[in-house]
Amino acid sequence: MNNKYAIGKIVTGKVTGIEKYGIFVNLDDYYSGLVHISEISDSFVRNIDDYVNIGEYIRVKILDIDNKNFHLKLSIKNINYHINRQNKNKIKETRKGFSTLEKMLDMWVEKKYSEILSKTENKM
Repeated sequence: MNNKYAIGKIVTGKVTGIEKYGIFVNLDDYYSGLVHISEISDSFVRNIDDYVNIGEYIRVKILDIDNKNFHLKLSIKNINYHINRQNKNKIKETRKGFSTLEKMLDMWVEKKYSEILSKTENKM
């Protein structure tokens, strides 16, 4: 029996696959599991891609454990399964917008062009 996983425990795993019937989640080098479509939401789930993305780390609740095959029956229903999804840093716009780019671009291009010419002349 594995002490790391227990029925009712909420653990973190990585979404490794999405099918019409559910979400495949890898928990570690041995254990993986399936969140069946019926365990995603109390509401009708039209498109599983609306809930998770492949490669995303999510929290899952363990419903059942098959220690012989290292497989878990999982759920994300009624838990906060997203990890930092709502806390993504958004790019803040400034009043200056592209004005810095507009002012500096010609100078940057000219500087880089001079560097390239200098390297080319040194090779000859």
